[in-house]
Amino acid sequence: MASIELHNIIKRYGTGKTANQVIHGVNAQIQDGEFIVIVGPSGCGKSTLLRMVAGLEEISEGQISIGGRVVNDLEPSERDIAMVFQNYALYPHMSVFENMAYGLKIANVPMDEIKRRVDKAAKILELAPYLERKPKALSGGQRQRVAMGRAIVRQPQVFLFDEPLSNLDAKLRAQTRLEIQKLHRELGITSLFVTHDQVEAMTLAQRMIVMNGGVMEQFGTPEEVYTRPASTFVASFIGSPPMNLLKNAPDAQAGVITGVRPEHLDITSSGWALQVEAVEMLGAERLIYGKWAHKLHAADADETVIIRIEESQPVPALGSTLHVTPRADRIHHFDATTGKRLATD
Repeated sequence: MASIELHNIIKRYGTGKTANQVIHGVNAQIQDGEFIVIVGPSGCGKSTLLRMVAGLEEISEGQISIGGRVVNDLEPSERDIAMVFQNYALYPHMSVFENMAYGLKIANVPMDEIKRRVDKAAKILELAPYLERKPKALSGGQRQRVAMGRAIVRQPQVFLFDEPLSNLDAKLRAQTRLEIQKLHRELGITSLFVTHDQVEAMTLAQRMIVMNGGVMEQFGTPEEVYTRPASTFVASFIGSPPMNLLKNAPDAQAGVITGVRPEHLDITSSGWALQVEAVEMLGAERLIYGKWAHKLHAADADETVIIRIEESQPVPALGSTLHVTPRADRIHHFDATTGKRLATD
């Protein structure tokens, strides 16, 4: 196991004036044994950052250390890491045992040690009954567990996961998330996990790096990121539905965006007046979509406000006027120009 330090990591493709910079000075200190999720939309640089840690991409500037050792110039095989990809990349002609053992066999690990490691990993991942099967006889979730088992037997200092659940259906994704959590509790190996799925990020991460356009927007625990987003991007990306980001709230200040999450708007007898546009029934909760009642004919009338209520609460009629009040301790303020959280907030 090992800590990871990212110091001013920059990645450019090309040189000179035509160079395209895709990672802009990422700094992060990851503690020994932490499970860190790198999350962001497609093209934000999260996989590129992971691949630089792995040694699959060169670093243009900056320094990466693993276990106190600078690894900038080391090959992937010299970094003592194991990687799990979105593509399982299993050998179809080999059994589960052979797939998990292959890397150790190539490294000339004694057969009795190989068997001990594979059996231990198979027990952790509940693959013991399938060791003699070929990949074609396994479900997608089982194949992904074989890929994880192949990484486990390496006994690396660091696990790197590059969107490993993307090929699974919703039920298997949820199940495999639980298995990954269990795996980390048992092994305690420092892990970096890349995903575009905020649910995966919130449920798996001890801390999370939120990426946007090659920039690390925020690095913190899921609770910190959710309750005190550092920017309008983080506020809108983390949370489903996203935070309301309002330029036209009745009490809004010039140059300030008011943020409030849908669950922090209470229906009251007075307050912000909204005309109800739509209601979504989502089992145990309802989402109400409204527009400003006092600005229905103004140019800024298109701003939508979302309110989340419990299923036990009365549902307002479409077209009716609804009054809501934001909870005073749950209001956020962002600079309308930069999108950054205001220092006084």
